[in-house]
Amino acid sequence: MVPVAPPGVPSTLLQRRPDIAAAERAMAEANAKIGIAEGAYYPDLSLSALGGYAADPIGGLFSVSNSLWSLGANVSATLFAGGTRSASVRAAEFAYDQSVQTYRQTVLSALQGVENDLSGLRILAAQAQVEARAVADAQSALRIALNQYQAGTVNYTTVVSAQIILLGDQQAQLAVQQNRLLASVALFQDLGGGFQASALPGAGAIQARLPFAP
Repeated sequence: MVPVAPPGVPSTLLQRRPDIAAAERAMAEANAKIGIAEGAYYPDLSLSALGGYAADPIGGLFSVSNSLWSLGANVSATLFAGGTRSASVRAAEFAYDQSVQTYRQTVLSALQGVENDLSGLRILAAQAQVEARAVADAQSALRIALNQYQAGTVNYTTVVSAQIILLGDQQAQLAVQQNRLLASVALFQDLGGGFQASALPGAGAIQARLPFAP
């Protein structure tokens, strides 16, 4: 039995695809690196002050000046390395922009693939109906030819010709059915897995959102 293609497939099903999930994780990681790079602008003042006190061998003598010296050195180092940190932020932002573009391209390619699969399945479904009618007509023609042969009004060549036509139509019908099965497999692959028909929106809901949907 050939799976019936739904009239519409929610785009959320694409989140199961490994390539989309990987691109999404890469984008989130690149976004987090921007925050890390920006955080490098700010020194950890509490740790610097604590380090200044701990390094005082006289046990707290001139502790205020020591802590200020430590704090000043830390801030000076941060300001001195500001160009490097600014470049790191720009590099992180550039990497994030690239990851966003990769994610968008991955999603668009996935959507295009699914739409092509659904379109192909709709075309094959129409072809299957045509082939079914052709087989039914060929079977009817064969019955008529057999009746005529039994009545002696035609020779057996007419029966053989009708059988050949029926066989050709049946082969074409099987070819369409095979193509529908292959197209269904391609759809499941592009969706990142199968789906439950009960979880999909019905034709009425799709028609309400997309008035021009078939």
